[in-house]
Amino acid sequence: MDDKLIYETANFKLQVPYKPHVSRLEGGHVYIKKKNMPPENVYELQPKELIELMRFTVLAGEAYKKAMNVRGIKVKRLNFQDNGNWAYLRGEEPVTHLHIYGRTEYSDKQKWGEALYFPNQFTEYYNDIEPINIDDIKEIRNQIDLLEKTEKYKLTNWNL
Repeated sequence: MDDKLIYETANFKLQVPYKPHVSRLEGGHVYIKKKNMPPENVYELQPKELIELMRFTVLAGEAYKKAMNVRGIKVKRLNFQDNGNWAYLRGEEPVTHLHIYGRTEYSDKQKWGEALYFPNQFTEYYNDIEPINIDDIKEIRNQIDLLEKTEKYKLTNWNL
């Protein structure tokens, strides 16, 4: 099963993981990854790519939170995490990717106010975690389109 594309910029894409870490009803999970030859560490990106990544991270996060709230998932906070350690368990080298996790006050698995909990990816823990759905994706795209028209996200304001 492939990850679902939500949105993309010149060098990065926002996706829904096929096996999310946080269930949709508990805030959900999306991530940003470089399109071509992602580096192992974020510091290996070029300055222009870093600016693009930061702009896209902020844009995607703001759009994601707004969209999920429109969709009835009361996301109160977002956690942004640069993970990658699990690649070693698969015998692979990690690549830079940034996870965005929605947090709700009424979560069961990912308790509000506590650090996110991610057991080994090969456990059954993730089997019943619901990914965000196509209607959520449509609303995230809608919110990105709206936000990109604002002064804050104009490419010229980011020297892009």
